[in-house]
Amino acid sequence: MMARLPLPSKGAVALGRLGGLKGGKARTAKLTAEQRRELARKAVNARWAKAREKAQQKDLHDKT
Repeated sequence: MMARLPLPSKGAVALGRLGGLKGGKARTAKLTAEQRRELARKAVNARWAKAREKAQQKDLHDKT
């Protein structure tokens, strides 16, 4: 049986959420257009790779 982790305090949760809400916008504000383009390109490639893998698994399943 796994040990239960203690629950975080409400203050810690609030601070984490506050930083999380700002994080993405602050990060993209610091990136150049080229860096944003590269990140987008990597994301698209990852999504297509996942889709191809899923299609290959389906093809293997259909052949058996």
